[in-house]
Amino acid sequence: MTSRTTITAIYPGTFDPITLGHEDLMRRAAGMFERLVLAVAVGHHKKTMFSLDERLAMAQDVAAELGNVEVIAFDGLLRDFVRAHAGRVVVRGLRTGGDFEYEFQMAGMNRKLMPEVETIFLTPGEHHQYTSSTFVREIATLGGEVAEFVSPGVLARLNDKFKER
Repeated sequence: MTSRTTITAIYPGTFDPITLGHEDLMRRAAGMFERLVLAVAVGHHKKTMFSLDERLAMAQDVAAELGNVEVIAFDGLLRDFVRAHAGRVVVRGLRTGGDFEYEFQMAGMNRKLMPEVETIFLTPGEHHQYTSSTFVREIATLGGEVAEFVSPGVLARLNDKFKER
């Protein structure tokens, strides 16, 4: 007889905005774990284009069809959030070698802070390897087309954002 432990994975980020690359990783992680929490960071260290409520709404729209994904805001240390939600795994995305250096250091620090939690790295599919929220914001700000990088709902919010200006 075997027993299976439910594993909760946490996928943290600011998701400003959530891109098709994020969505790719979210879908793949949701297929690997019984429960996935998309942890939308308040983002004190970054000036975000979208408010926390807007980022939560976009992420919830993208995650709606996945039954095992919850979208929850977080503020403070990732360690505290992971423990509060019984996380056993932190999911991080890697696009480039530069990402690896930063993420490797963060994974090491997280291991010191929460040795009971593993970090796994996923790479996006080839169509999304160079997609980043930063690039999407920059292109959209300059009037460029970003439809191939974000879901239709996120694109509508980006278009609305620039109508406001």
